[in-house]
Amino acid sequence: MVSTAATSSFFPVTSSPDPSESKNKKHGTGSTSLESIKLKPLASSGSLQVKANAQAHPNININGSTVVTSPVESFKDGVSSPPRTFINQLPDWSMLLSAITTIFLAAEKQWMMLDWKPRRPDMVIDPFGIGKIVQDGLIYNQNFSIRSYEIGADRTASIETLMNHLQETAINHCRSAGLLGEGFGATPEMCKKNLIWVVTRMQVVIDRYPTWGDVVQVDTWASASGKNGMRRDWLVSNSETGEILTEATSVWVMMNKLTRRLSKIPEEVRREIEPLFMNSDPVLAEDSQKLVKLDDRSAEYVCKGLTPKWSDLDVNQHVNNVKYIGWILESAPLPILESRELCAITLQYRRECGRDSVLHSLTAVPDSDVENTRNSGEINCQHLLREDGAEIVRGRTRWRPKYAKSLGNVDQISAERA
Repeated sequence: MVSTAATSSFFPVTSSPDPSESKNKKHGTGSTSLESIKLKPLASSGSLQVKANAQAHPNININGSTVVTSPVESFKDGVSSPPRTFINQLPDWSMLLSAITTIFLAAEKQWMMLDWKPRRPDMVIDPFGIGKIVQDGLIYNQNFSIRSYEIGADRTASIETLMNHLQETAINHCRSAGLLGEGFGATPEMCKKNLIWVVTRMQVVIDRYPTWGDVVQVDTWASASGKNGMRRDWLVSNSETGEILTEATSVWVMMNKLTRRLSKIPEEVRREIEPLFMNSDPVLAEDSQKLVKLDDRSAEYVCKGLTPKWSDLDVNQHVNNVKYIGWILESAPLPILESRELCAITLQYRRECGRDSVLHSLTAVPDSDVENTRNSGEINCQHLLREDGAEIVRGRTRWRPKYAKSLGNVDQISAERA
């Protein structure tokens, strides 16, 4: 009944004229009146009734000859509209077919994602395409496409973009391994004890920055660092060529999110995370060079009045560690930013800042590197982020001439993509 009613709504039904009216027609005039063609109302039951229009047109005798009239011949020029035939009453199916096609394609995509099988038995697949765990859950890798809003004036990904990729893969590793609780990267036992991870040291070396449209693969794994720390390493490569783009290593410790004090790793938490630890060396050798403490006399460049915004806070209610990098570079000399690119950074996080903090960013260029600003040599800079005399982050950056490791200038990049 439902399909019949739906069909009848698309196909208006015509019927033969009343037989009594057909008998009253006058023959020999050579034409028929449109009044002889009437639409029969649809039955209340909604059933479909279609009769041939040819039955509504009788034979006409003209000068002794019998002629079969058609609806087209019976129209008066400029007065009547085209007849209602089966063909011209067909509905426009294009929108319906488009909707059906969209639904089937979406369903097929979801089915393929859920039914996808890994190529190797040691690979655990995330059905929604976020990433995958390999080597018995010890290494997690994920692909990222460099978007237009993640690049700078040089058409290369910013350092903040790369750091966000590192942070994202670290959290997704915990989630894919089933160790993500209610906190930001915290395990269930850590949530019970109000513990969170905080980074104390970060070291990154960038061999080449990816450009707009590149797809990078980020591999990450964790290892033990002393008795109460965790080390996490990353390897960023071009997903198509396998070229290594960035290497990074970091050290993390636990902090009580209520008291904001560092904490030892409880045994319950240790039993959760130790199965994920790899017995491996850091991807980068530790930077043993001491990070210098700057002050107003030793710093040549100072940027004051930096304040966290609400959007700078993460779910643990503290400033995201990637934001500190942007604040440090606020005081970097403009000539260095214009002529060089950041190729290495070492950060030592000493204290967290709050939502109401007012920060100062200090930068100094050692005398031995001043001459390099006039030639093609590398430049080292010392950095300090502080609040009312208290140190927040110490850092050191290394800068190389632009395009020294890139694909070339913007025109060359565009030509290669054409």
